[in-house]
Amino acid sequence: MRVVFILSFWLVNFSLARAQDNPKILFKPHIHFRTFWMNTTYGGDFKDDYALGTSLNLGGKANYKGFEFHAGYRIFGNVTSSNIWDPDPATGQMNRYETGLFDLLNPGDDFFGKLELFSLKYENDKWGAQVGRFGINTPWINPQDGRLSPTGIEGLSFWVNPESWKIQAWWINRMSLRGTSRWLHIGNSIGVYPKGRDILGMPSEYPGNTSSDYIFILHVTKDFESGNKLEIDQTLVQNVFNTFTINWDNSWDGPKEGAKWISTLQTGFQHGIGQGGNKLPGFRYKSPSDRNAYISGSFGLRNSSWTHKIGLTYLGGDGRWLSPREWGRDPWTTFIPRERNEGFESVFASTWYSQYSFKNFPLSVYGHFGIHILPDIDDAAANKYNFPSYRQINLGLRYNPETFGRLNFHLIAMNKEALSNDPLKGNQRYNKVGLWHVNLMINYYLNHFKP
Repeated sequence: MRVVFILSFWLVNFSLARAQDNPKILFKPHIHFRTFWMNTTYGGDFKDDYALGTSLNLGGKANYKGFEFHAGYRIFGNVTSSNIWDPDPATGQMNRYETGLFDLLNPGDDFFGKLELFSLKYENDKWGAQVGRFGINTPWINPQDGRLSPTGIEGLSFWVNPESWKIQAWWINRMSLRGTSRWLHIGNSIGVYPKGRDILGMPSEYPGNTSSDYIFILHVTKDFESGNKLEIDQTLVQNVFNTFTINWDNSWDGPKEGAKWISTLQTGFQHGIGQGGNKLPGFRYKSPSDRNAYISGSFGLRNSSWTHKIGLTYLGGDGRWLSPREWGRDPWTTFIPRERNEGFESVFASTWYSQYSFKNFPLSVYGHFGIHILPDIDDAAANKYNFPSYRQINLGLRYNPETFGRLNFHLIAMNKEALSNDPLKGNQRYNKVGLWHVNLMINYYLNHFKP
């Protein structure tokens, strides 16, 4: 952190000193207001919960001769909620969904804030660099959309743009997690969300005991004239694991004018490194001997109104595939919002997605349907979260009216049910299956800046 802020301070002062010779500094204010309604119901078996949260990021950016200084402070508030911090009486477990809107590190804190953005960037046609606190969007660390604020990082980024390629690297020192008020070192950022069980079936002990000093990401993108795209990503978490991913997006003319066939093919490999986070096996996040691989793909058809896609994912190997849920969503083609298939030794998932966009009205409606086959819930080594195989249905609506700035509404209604009729224990149902879950998100942006 000290190195990052020394560099930030030096670069800011350097750019301001240069600016004194030329008064043409371009400044734009930045506002992001977000409100989020969430509620979860179980039909009487467990406690139902609801929450209405809001956040406001106030800041701006100043541009001068290729330099850009960006700062923003976000405040959070719990407008109203049920007793979301009380455990469920039937299972003794804590709420998994609504509590994530607020500060998981200080339960019950209804009003808090954090310095979310503080960075300096320099960019020209060939290369660029950024230092400080800023956003990120990579396959395994990304903003996500299920909380009141996005994931943020503190560190350095550097990129070059040779012709149709883009090569970008990140060195990450600390992270700002969705649903927290603090900036955490890498090891401490693993285990803020539910920790699951260890390979022996006991509660995991890695939270607070994971040693990792940095994350290094190398991301390569190639855009082809045909519109196809190749992405290669390597995410190395020091002393914990390394993940390598290749993604190929392809499109070609469809059966009718204006229609396109679309496909994605993705594969990845992950292995433990170093001590897996701790030299003591009982405190490890990931076994250094783990070896996992997956293949994921989708195929569909898109025109000006409709998009249809089917997706398949298969994961296998030795040990659990792990990627901290605190860091964002996974990039698999079978991902459906409000759930992740992480913490398993094997997964087979099949999904269907359809979306209809109105031509003369800024409204789109969509649906997800997915079947997810997971390891036996009694196999703790292969099933970290004691999660049964399930099917998931999402129905969604997006509305983007034309306004001053950007305003959008996003509604998601989700239902999850276990695939098997075998009786499940309470802790295998609560927070997992047999539930209805509704999200309504409203965003307003003035001068929105992407990561």
